[in-house]
Amino acid sequence: MESKKSSLGSSTPDISPSAAPSYAYALGLTQFQGFWIPSRHVPTSSIISFQKYFQALHEDIIVVSKPKAGTTWLKALVFTIVNRHSYTLSNTPLNSANPHQLIPFFDVDLYKENPNPDLSKISSPRLFSTHLPYSMLADSIKRSNCRIVYITRNPFDIIVSLRHFFRFIDDWSVEDYLEMFCRGEEPYGPSWDHALGYWNMSVEKPSNVLFMRYEELKEDSVAQTKRLAEFLGFAFSMEEEKTGVVNQIVDFCSFNNLKDLEVNKTGKIPRSIIPSNKLFFRSGKVGDYVNHLSPAAVERLSNILKEKLNGSNLTFN
Repeated sequence: MESKKSSLGSSTPDISPSAAPSYAYALGLTQFQGFWIPSRHVPTSSIISFQKYFQALHEDIIVVSKPKAGTTWLKALVFTIVNRHSYTLSNTPLNSANPHQLIPFFDVDLYKENPNPDLSKISSPRLFSTHLPYSMLADSIKRSNCRIVYITRNPFDIIVSLRHFFRFIDDWSVEDYLEMFCRGEEPYGPSWDHALGYWNMSVEKPSNVLFMRYEELKEDSVAQTKRLAEFLGFAFSMEEEKTGVVNQIVDFCSFNNLKDLEVNKTGKIPRSIIPSNKLFFRSGKVGDYVNHLSPAAVERLSNILKEKLNGSNLTFN
């Protein structure tokens, strides 16, 4: 890998597979509370403020994921399910705002801009999101009965998606991103520890933590959307199912429809480092990694995941 300058304004050094800390350094990752945090745009001070000041309400809903694991899609579904009696699909705010604007991140948005923001005027249920691991959530969340929805995705597709997503910052190869994941040096990684935290809590507190898989949501969107709605406390009525409400929401929140909305083709989230909303939508396919990663590379990370997840009953599709 050649030395290059990122669009975030920092020069990155020559990186070789043997230089253990170089990937984290080049990406601007800081090891904080056991995980690699992208501190260039998520200051650790904003995480500390969130942990110290956020007071969860029992009605709160929190969407959680690793980057590129289906976050945008899940936010669209959650927002639409919760607000379906307030907006029709023709006048929903999703037609004019990206899902990330409607369900803000704790660490990237709210507590980055203000160490102790006033959240009291947000109507209930309040919708929030984060990429932070379970261990780094505010204690008030863990003590409350709020609902956490966690979505995971097989790491191989995440690697490919990250590589394409971050082209505006670097020109690393897919092999470089694979190396990052094998070391656990990716944003909010290690991925196995991130997933295990929420997996274990979904087993311990199934009424508070829902563990979803991108692949299952893709395979049977209607069934998984109904499962999601029931968990959130906004289950679909028999009448809604008969009249096709579930299918309408699934279709509206589908990858192709969201991608074709004008706000996601030409818009940009204010103050975001992401230069265009269209970067949130590439292909959305399952298993695309086979076109980018060699069988040997897949086997290497598979063996690492098998070792790290041993005894947990957690598997990636």
